[in-house]
Amino acid sequence: MTRVRVESFTLSLDGYGAGPGQDMEHPLGIGGTELHRWFIPTRTFQRQHGAGEGTTGVDDDFAARGFRNIGAWILGRNMFGPIRGAWPVLEWKGWWGDNPPYHVPVFVLTHHPRPPLVMEGGTTFHFVTGGIHEALDRAREAAAGKDVRIGGGVHTIQQYLRAGLVDELHLAISPVLLGQGERLFQGVDMRALGYACVQHVATENATHVVLRAGQGEGR
Repeated sequence: MTRVRVESFTLSLDGYGAGPGQDMEHPLGIGGTELHRWFIPTRTFQRQHGAGEGTTGVDDDFAARGFRNIGAWILGRNMFGPIRGAWPVLEWKGWWGDNPPYHVPVFVLTHHPRPPLVMEGGTTFHFVTGGIHEALDRAREAAAGKDVRIGGGVHTIQQYLRAGLVDELHLAISPVLLGQGERLFQGVDMRALGYACVQHVATENATHVVLRAGQGEGR
């Protein structure tokens, strides 16, 4: 059965999933890269980027689980690139080079049509203008029984949470303060939505928390 999952989404201690001032130079916002000190050294990340073996252990276990049984992804437009409005040119192909780390169909939420973009390694970006439900319907079909991963950013995850469409979230709470940016739980009552913590594990670089739907008072 297809589940909808958020995986390896990192928050600061003060609840921000991205810093302020997101642009080409700061795709995660100012200070946002500090959030991912737990993830970047892992074997999962390093192998994806051809940079060596990387570290193993709890952080890598959580990083790796985020790619298991994933048949499709959904991304907000900002996760694909910094361009706003109508697509002025089609040269921009994402942050990741010719071989993105997805290797499955990826559905990008946007208000502006764009033809599908076929990349190396099995990744094809599909640009969806019909909103979160259309994107999820298409992603479920493409996943063919595997799970759908919601990759972010903050606003995209919030929409799926409020609609009651996320089955499970893995959050990595990084021991840094951003001070400002985009708060994941701003205006989102997770308890009322029926989520509860089913796992939490601390490492030197993050506290990993798994929240699951159908465990709390709202379900």
